[in-house]
Amino acid sequence: MPKLSPTTPFLHEGCEIAGSTFGAYVEIGQGSRVLNSSIGDYSYCDRYADIANCTVGKFANIASFTRIGPTDHPMDHASLHHFLYRSDDYWDDVDRDADFFARRAARRASVGHDTWIGHGAIVRPEVTVGHGAVVAAGAVVTKDVAPYTIVAGVPAVPLRRRYAEAVAERMIALAWWDWGHDRLRAALPDFRALTAEAFLEKHAQGV
Repeated sequence: MPKLSPTTPFLHEGCEIAGSTFGAYVEIGQGSRVLNSSIGDYSYCDRYADIANCTVGKFANIASFTRIGPTDHPMDHASLHHFLYRSDDYWDDVDRDADFFARRAARRASVGHDTWIGHGAIVRPEVTVGHGAVVAAGAVVTKDVAPYTIVAGVPAVPLRRRYAEAVAERMIALAWWDWGHDRLRAALPDFRALTAEAFLEKHAQGV
């Protein structure tokens, strides 16, 4: 029997989940934290990923110890410490700063379909990682990443395209990530054996 389910995410031990939704066949690695986020069908993260305020597409591959949507401190105030907004942790007569938390939650990152976020990478708030893009291990992504582009470094910069532009455009138009589970199974031998170009020749007539 497959270990992943179309109805219930597979949560490994020690996960912290709050305010988040999960698609079909999702797996969340040991010790990971997912807050105020949505994780699309077939996507997974490995151990100790930290994902906050993010929309993750389908078939995303998120490696261990990554951080997506890390939150900021209020650097333009007299102090940037927790006591400004987590004030109830320090005093009985004051509430948390709800407006601060609302602004933080609204600054969403976006990770597209069929992406790969490498080990220890960081994707900043309000950054979009396009469909098919690859973020190298240890990269810090501060700007949007174009579809099917590989980025690396601190801050991350483009290294090369994963596919030629014409191939990338056809793959996005094909949108195989929207195929049903049975169709994916039927095409599995082609996913395994064919190059992207050959896969498009077989499955994207007219696209």
